[in-house]
Amino acid sequence: MEKLMIEGGRALRGTVQISGAKNSALALIPAAILAEDTVILDNLPIISDIANYIDILAELGVSVNQRADSFAIQPQAIRNTALLGDNVGKLRASYYLLGSLLGRFGEAKLGLPGGCNFEPRPIDQHIKGFEALGAEVHMEPDYVHVKARELVGSKIYLDVVSVGATINIMLAACRAKGTTIIENAAREPEIVDVATLLNAMGAQIKGAGTEVIRISGVQYLGGCRHSIIPDRIQAGTYMIAAAATKGDVLIDNVIPKHMEALTAKLLEMGVHVHEMDESIRVVGQPVIHGIDVKALVYPGFATDLQSPMTTLLTQARGVSMLIDNVYNNRFQHIPELVKMGANIRIEGRKAMIEESQLRGAKVTAADLRAGAALFIAGLCTPVGDITEVYNLEYIDRGYDHLIDNLTALGANVWREPVENLQKKA
Repeated sequence: MEKLMIEGGRALRGTVQISGAKNSALALIPAAILAEDTVILDNLPIISDIANYIDILAELGVSVNQRADSFAIQPQAIRNTALLGDNVGKLRASYYLLGSLLGRFGEAKLGLPGGCNFEPRPIDQHIKGFEALGAEVHMEPDYVHVKARELVGSKIYLDVVSVGATINIMLAACRAKGTTIIENAAREPEIVDVATLLNAMGAQIKGAGTEVIRISGVQYLGGCRHSIIPDRIQAGTYMIAAAATKGDVLIDNVIPKHMEALTAKLLEMGVHVHEMDESIRVVGQPVIHGIDVKALVYPGFATDLQSPMTTLLTQARGVSMLIDNVYNNRFQHIPELVKMGANIRIEGRKAMIEESQLRGAKVTAADLRAGAALFIAGLCTPVGDITEVYNLEYIDRGYDHLIDNLTALGANVWREPVENLQKKA
């Protein structure tokens, strides 16, 4: 066990390279096992979630050869094994294996997935989709079992916009007989990325990135090579960190269109943002102004950036209001920010945030993006203040090369072993 140590008082300056999108990678890996031949994924982030996924693939007999950030996934010897061990429980996105194994073998048995514990996230829309395709679904206390004699295309209307359900249905439908139509589909760039890979493998998917996706099932999917899109949440985190520390950071390898909702809010606050073809420069200002932010499904303001945005709003003049309309309980970072001196009060889905002088403290990350909020808060404290962030394993799930990147930008951050868990905040 390790903790993250952050010394405050240093503005971030320089250039940071953004890695491949975590939320794409965790769906692209199970998509790859639908192929009959090798699939090479380039620009994979080097994070703990990917390592966990590779361990799960090994249980299925899938070999993975890694060279830097390129992974060759070889599913030729895949076997349909029940996945009920600890590896599945570590990873929320393991549920994508339901769709891919159902599509390839007509059956999947999977332990209940894990991941960040900021809110129970049921898979009822996934199940609805599988059943519409002709599968029988049995939910047990510790696992879910899906099985179909034959998958047949169908029209599926999602009751709520769900990225996970959209992708999972798309995975299964690729090998179904006939045409599947997903209505009220999620529109995130990561869904487009998965559809791009599947189409390169031989699938027939149209409409990804819109509210209606059409999938014509095929019998065979082959190998290919695919480069993952940049991680818009990682990019947004560094954009927010640059603004919060009043720094000057060039965020390289990014798709500016994916960042439009955040860019608009930063400009509204008075932060200077300069967009280029594949990069964004963020220049923090001595004075920024409070604003209202609502987290929504894409293309709205990303819920995954809500937590780090909370930290930035503590540095803004006046009173800001932040509302998360995606999840009910994603404010677990706020009590930890209050320990650091933040003036925030919670009213249901709404947080009222006043300008605050943050101080170093011992704080605990409750989930991945809460961890991002806390390390940015540590950067905002005065010179000499030290912030200790516990549960570093959450941060490792989504930010590769974090220490190296922040150090290159001028921050003083390092890891230390947790010697006595009883002493943590």
